[in-house]
Amino acid sequence: MTNVLISGASVAGPALAYWLRKHGFSPTVVERAPSLRTGGYKIDIRGAALEVVERMGLLEEVRRHSTDMQVARFVDAKGRQMATMSAQLFGGREGDDVEIMRGDLGAILYEATKNDVEYIFDDSITALDETADGVRVTFENGPDRTFDLVVGADGVHSNVRALAFGEESGFVHDLGHHISIFTVPNHLGLDRTEMMHPAPGRSAGMYSTRQSADAKAMFLFTSPADPYDRKDVDGQKKLLARTFADQGWDVPRLLDSMWDAPDFYFDSISQVRMDRWSSGRVVLVGDAAYGPSPASGQGTSLSLVGAYVLAGSLAAAAGDHTAGFAAYENDMRPFVEENQKLAEGNLKGMVLKSAGQIRFQMGMLRLMPHLPGKERMIKRVTEPIRKAATAITIRDY
Repeated sequence: MTNVLISGASVAGPALAYWLRKHGFSPTVVERAPSLRTGGYKIDIRGAALEVVERMGLLEEVRRHSTDMQVARFVDAKGRQMATMSAQLFGGREGDDVEIMRGDLGAILYEATKNDVEYIFDDSITALDETADGVRVTFENGPDRTFDLVVGADGVHSNVRALAFGEESGFVHDLGHHISIFTVPNHLGLDRTEMMHPAPGRSAGMYSTRQSADAKAMFLFTSPADPYDRKDVDGQKKLLARTFADQGWDVPRLLDSMWDAPDFYFDSISQVRMDRWSSGRVVLVGDAAYGPSPASGQGTSLSLVGAYVLAGSLAAAAGDHTAGFAAYENDMRPFVEENQKLAEGNLKGMVLKSAGQIRFQMGMLRLMPHLPGKERMIKRVTEPIRKAATAITIRDY
């Protein structure tokens, strides 16, 4: 039985472990965090990824955890409503698309795999030594072990990728914007509602999903000119506070809550672009290999489909990992490229450069319900997303 070590227990890792186990492999998942990560932000599952989740028998459970968001409201600096739109259109969703909290999806995948998959928490990989018949793995806390294959499913700043391919500077491409998300008290009493306050070069928001007692604050802004330390959380909070210091609406209260937030997240909006996703017996999946950035709205779907295709390709190759990795990349790369194209176009509408652009966008949103041909206008928004989300055929393995 082929033993496979997977680094990362978010979405791609447990999903891959599920499919590897189905195909007769023996997967082990190692996660740096001391326990399963909870919380996180809203994510979408669309197109081909929905078919993968359905084949896992988890679609009904995923739908039960839907955010059930209803409306997005845009407000000015004094909190006055400028425009509204449906949550479906705001998120670019249509038909059977599902929005779920990242932590909820992670918990569902973990529950589906925990009885058949070995999970190691509070540990990480520090070295990979490939031999003729396996990879000797050195762990930060546990003893060395040898595996037939190693998979990096550990996100944009992948540790496995750094060990096997080199520093991330050659693979992680900043799209010129940053994002921060964290939990805050629901002081506005939001119920399945998203509030957004746009300003030139930056946008602040807050939302609360179904059955959630608290809310999430979200900040998007043009990347700072000065460099910052990705591991200096306090410095990141200070940078965010400076960037939004003079913004109105409820931004001051959201920033006050930031200092004690239990789940502060701050990062560049970046894409991972690589010429190859495997090296010897090491392969990457999900954001570690081809993260399309939060601006694409497709990171989770790529992770779910990538996990399915990688496991199936290895199974079809009957033990030949070189052939399996090649088939995985051959099937996935066109799908990845189609979805990565969404990011930069989406960013233009998420962070507007001038007050004039904001006035124009708000005016169009107010007029849209009354315009002839509004259905065609809406389709122009959702069609590129639908096309990208279905740009792969889910084959049987």
